[in-house]
Amino acid sequence: MLLEMGKRARFAARSLALAPAIKKQNMLESLVDLIRLNIDAIIQANQVDISAAQQAGLDAAMIDRLMLNEARLQGICSDLLRVAALPDPVGETFDASELPNGLKLCKKRVPLGVLAVIYESRPNVTLDISGLALKSGNAVILRGGSETIHTNRCLVNLVRSVLEAENLPVDSVQFIDSPDRSLVAELLKMHDAIDMLIPRGGAALHRFCRENSLIPVITGGIGICHLYVDESADLPQSIEVICNAKVQRPTVCNALDTVLVNRKVAADFLPRLVQHLAVYGVSFRADGSALPYLPAENDGRVLPAGPDDFDTEWLSLVLGLKVVDSLDQAIAHITQHSTGHSDGILTADPHNADLFVATVDSAAVYVNASTRFTDGSQFGLGAEVAISTQRLHARGPMGLRELTTYKWVCIGNYHTRV
Repeated sequence: MLLEMGKRARFAARSLALAPAIKKQNMLESLVDLIRLNIDAIIQANQVDISAAQQAGLDAAMIDRLMLNEARLQGICSDLLRVAALPDPVGETFDASELPNGLKLCKKRVPLGVLAVIYESRPNVTLDISGLALKSGNAVILRGGSETIHTNRCLVNLVRSVLEAENLPVDSVQFIDSPDRSLVAELLKMHDAIDMLIPRGGAALHRFCRENSLIPVITGGIGICHLYVDESADLPQSIEVICNAKVQRPTVCNALDTVLVNRKVAADFLPRLVQHLAVYGVSFRADGSALPYLPAENDGRVLPAGPDDFDTEWLSLVLGLKVVDSLDQAIAHITQHSTGHSDGILTADPHNADLFVATVDSAAVYVNASTRFTDGSQFGLGAEVAISTQRLHARGPMGLRELTTYKWVCIGNYHTRV
């Protein structure tokens, strides 16, 4: 089954790579029209998955991640339209030069070929990935989680129907319509058919793919995110930024997990922060350095941090707190505990801001802004296939250009090498 899917994907990719930019743009605009016409059907399929997830005892964070409603679908449609309107990277030439012998060189951007994406929970990923892959000329094989199979089945059918209507290769988007986990292991061995593997899920999935894949793997999407409150920070505005980073959508990878506070402002700042966030239902895991600055009467919201709490991606309304003596100490903590996703500093000191940016080695580094901005749409990419935390050609939100490679083009006048 999977080998045949791979063969069809490879064939489709060759044809899709030649598709004109305007044809791909029209196809994505037609997809948006079809999604909007079928919102009720999509939500109905999604409700089947949500009911099954509730019966299976999945936690609230997981259910929130797999839920689609009209507002979220309209947001996905807006992202797809932004992707459609972006410049097509395929065929772009760059780094042109001419050698002393008259040979002309340039690099030409081309699709990667066939992508395989393994993901859990979030069915919006199905449309984000399909849109970006198709716009960048790549075929894609999707393997979503069993908890969202009905939603994904509905969405992929819409994508494939649009491809057929627009006379583009239908097998440019294929879906492994089975929850059988053994198929993942088989997929990881298909190096002849697949050019890049992108797992989007928890640490166990990433580790399994890295250890078992014969295909190049780009991992990301696990975010243990930090904000450091410098002694020079504007404290009221810092509270607002931290609140946004933690509360706006706590179940996603760019939500805040740990706040580090300079000791010189801890006595003033930490009680105000806890009081402000408690209104939103946030509870806290406080390091021993932070506990003396927090009120004893806290309704059980503040607990001592356990040995693994600063290495936990909470994906919920839980926030770690720690007091540090200096910027260097804050950076040392981030270096030890960050997953390299999104980390930031709140400061009015340009020197400290520059030092933080230069020293913290994360895919996205922030000065006086919420970590929630690490997102393809927010960064102007339309959407993202994943948020890479690796040091490869793609880092941070992966948009259209990150789904391409290049070939050298050499133009001569019947040149021969001496």
